[in-house]
Amino acid sequence: MRALQIAVAIGGLVPVSAGLAGILLGPDLSGTTAASLDLDSHFRYLSGLLLGIGLAFWSTVPGIERKGTIFRLLTVIVFTGGLARLYGVFVYGLPGYPMIFALGMELVVTPLLCLWQARLASARKR
Repeated sequence: MRALQIAVAIGGLVPVSAGLAGILLGPDLSGTTAASLDLDSHFRYLSGLLLGIGLAFWSTVPGIERKGTIFRLLTVIVFTGGLARLYGVFVYGLPGYPMIFALGMELVVTPLLCLWQARLASARKR
């Protein structure tokens, strides 16, 4: 259980730090310098959601074996975002390395953590 808690705490650094950076820097975070006010607003809003997702994952760390419902919901949200990002890859091509890293977190790491949490919860019930 402790290993999963540590993994989720470390993994949560990604959305928390990216969310905070996106809120503070806006589209400049991605190297976009001529962003419209609408793009800036949308980027900061989505960064706030990302921060919230990271904080919500962190909230599952204490008693993680009992937090399967919230963990699965957060995983579905992150995975759905990853699918949207993957669509962009097919339409426009590969983004930069930070976005490829994010894609791996969204489509691989988060679902694996969710499976780990479910397995731990199942073992605790026995």
